[in-house]
Amino acid sequence: MTRIIGLALVALVIGIAEPTPAVSENGKDLVGTWRLISAITDRHGRKSDIFGANTNCMQIFDTNGRYVLVFISSNLPKFASNNRATGTADENKAVIVGSLAHFGTYVVDEADKSFTFQIDSATFPNWESKNLKRSFVITGDELQFTDPHASAGGFATVTFKRAK
Repeated sequence: MTRIIGLALVALVIGIAEPTPAVSENGKDLVGTWRLISAITDRHGRKSDIFGANTNCMQIFDTNGRYVLVFISSNLPKFASNNRATGTADENKAVIVGSLAHFGTYVVDEADKSFTFQIDSATFPNWESKNLKRSFVITGDELQFTDPHASAGGFATVTFKRAK
């Protein structure tokens, strides 16, 4: 029994056992392409996935400080007219509620463990030309950031996995 415990301790010390993923708030670690795992919004104690299950989302941070973020719900309706300019009120509302996109530049504050989206343009016009700060952490291949003022209200926690 003592030998088994000793071998287990040696394995942990030299790293044979499964290592704990590295944790980072480093701006260089943000660079790359990320795919959504979840986007959970908490409004008055009620949690929901605002874009629904199986949301398609991509977040890209480049080395020059530019980014693009696109959320598209998997439940968007097809337009009966087959023309995006002539959607019904219900079709148009479903697209607005089920999607969000913005792009611009980003700045990382490593001391504060945050980054700020400096939005050039957005599908939610209230965010255009705004600076939106997000606390973040990277653990292994996962990026998680928080949004204290989500576009649909509440507090959002958004989790991504690095695209391979």
